[in-house]
Amino acid sequence: MGEMTEAEWRRFLTTPVRPGMLGTVRADGRPHMAPVWYDLDDDGTVLFTTGAGTVKGTAVRRDQRVCLCVDDDQPPFAYVLVEGLAEVTEDPAALLQWATRIGGRYMGAQRAGEYGRRNGVPGELLVRVVPTKVVARTFVAD
Repeated sequence: MGEMTEAEWRRFLTTPVRPGMLGTVRADGRPHMAPVWYDLDDDGTVLFTTGAGTVKGTAVRRDQRVCLCVDDDQPPFAYVLVEGLAEVTEDPAALLQWATRIGGRYMGAQRAGEYGRRNGVPGELLVRVVPTKVVARTFVAD
């Protein structure tokens, strides 16, 4: 098993496009996992959108501690685990910008605007995860 450098894990998180699994803490302390579409900002923060009333949305506003896991499920296997603190905003301009960018990343540039208009609306949250720890492993099966 090998450890990725920062440049390697940043590249892993962006190319190819993969969904992430977000871990949050429920009000009663139980863990909650859910898939998310995300993107990586130039400063290394991870951004995603979610509905304010979802389990994810409720959890990140109550408890900033989150974890995002992205994996390559093909041999020799690899993963990046980002532990961090979530910062939440409902700023309409930022929400539309990132919802469009994330939508284009997953669905293609031709549909970016469509997904931005769908996910960059009131009732949605923009969540920025500031990493506190990153574990990035490659060649897990070796």
